[in-house]
Amino acid sequence: MIEVTTAQIYGWIAAFLWPMFRLMALISVAPVFSESSIPRRLKILLAAALAVIISPTIGKIPTAPVYSLEGLLVVLNEVGIGLSMGFAMRLVFAAVQMAGEVIGLQMGLSFASFYDRSSGGQTMVLSRFLNVVATLLFLALDGHLMMLAALVDSFQGVPIAGVPLSGHGWGALARAGSIVFASGTLLALPMIAALLTMNLAMGILNRASPQLSIFAVGFPVTLLGGMLVLSLVMPHMGAYMQHLIEAGLQTAATVLDQLAP
Repeated sequence: MIEVTTAQIYGWIAAFLWPMFRLMALISVAPVFSESSIPRRLKILLAAALAVIISPTIGKIPTAPVYSLEGLLVVLNEVGIGLSMGFAMRLVFAAVQMAGEVIGLQMGLSFASFYDRSSGGQTMVLSRFLNVVATLLFLALDGHLMMLAALVDSFQGVPIAGVPLSGHGWGALARAGSIVFASGTLLALPMIAALLTMNLAMGILNRASPQLSIFAVGFPVTLLGGMLVLSLVMPHMGAYMQHLIEAGLQTAATVLDQLAP
């Protein structure tokens, strides 16, 4: 007769449950996976399927009951690790969206906005367009697969344990937030320079010919000029977006290294 002890049951549950917490946290905030258009049941099913595949490759797993204090600490650690990795990659797309906001504001497209379900608020059309381009590039570069591979490797670098994570990792994640402002501004800098030059030229023209109504022609000229410059700059944005995605993956790896207790 086969006998199953309580310790064995706890071990089987822990081997599946602890990795699933880390996977669910990543999927809930990571680019592509966290899109609101993906049903929640499908996200849970994906996390469960990945947990079943990954669990045999993980080494020693604590068998603490889920309802114990140690089990609660393990859950918090796993959720924190998954959220930190997903948030590190989310910063890259936040930088791209900021660049779209700045470019749209300079072009006079600040009124062209709509409700974006992924961000939960009003988003400029140009910002959404650049976000879609970044998402397609992310998929073309297999960024989603590299992100999942980094998560699988994280079980070796930051093993499942009931030990508090190091605070240096959260500091590294906070410092990585500067990528939103620095990289977003650099991405929009060519458009800012071109549109600023255009506005200066129209200002000089208005001073030279006061009878010309600059307010009547300024908006269409700025809009058409901005679209022309954007069509010239777009082929070169892909290389910089690729650099941002690679930097985001490197940031996630750095945060994981510093989270290790």
